[in-house]
Amino acid sequence: MTLATSAVPGGERTSRWVLLGSLALNLFFVCATGALMVRHFVADSVTAAPVDRSVAARIERLAATLPPADAAILRADYRANAPTVDASREAYLKAQDEVRQALRDDPFRVEAMRAAMIRARAARQSFDQLLQDMIASASDKMSAGGRNKLADWPPGPRSTTATNR
Repeated sequence: MTLATSAVPGGERTSRWVLLGSLALNLFFVCATGALMVRHFVADSVTAAPVDRSVAARIERLAATLPPADAAILRADYRANAPTVDASREAYLKAQDEVRQALRDDPFRVEAMRAAMIRARAARQSFDQLLQDMIASASDKMSAGGRNKLADWPPGPRSTTATNR
């Protein structure tokens, strides 16, 4: 027995709990540090390719889920409307940039920000309408199976719940 434990009744028991608590706390910090290091090194070693968010890539991902004949219809309709749809998307992206610029302006003018947001909202609606009209036009030419695949977009567990209601 040491002097510290002999002077305090039950001191040996207390020191064991303190030692156990210290050991648990150290183990927690070592594990947390290890997890952060693994996450850091795994994120650096695995570089995922950025997702192509262009309209053409989105149409291609959508077409990949359709039966071949229906996919060809969707691709053909997109090609026929691509200049208009892509120009509309560019106008929407430009309008978003105007909102960002309004936020950066110094001095900040709230009315300029609101006007930029109104233009961005209108550009987004125009883009959505053109894209949705193109998809509706293609859907009119598709088989029932192709339309059902469109209804299930995006593929996954959520897409089938609507049919089970």
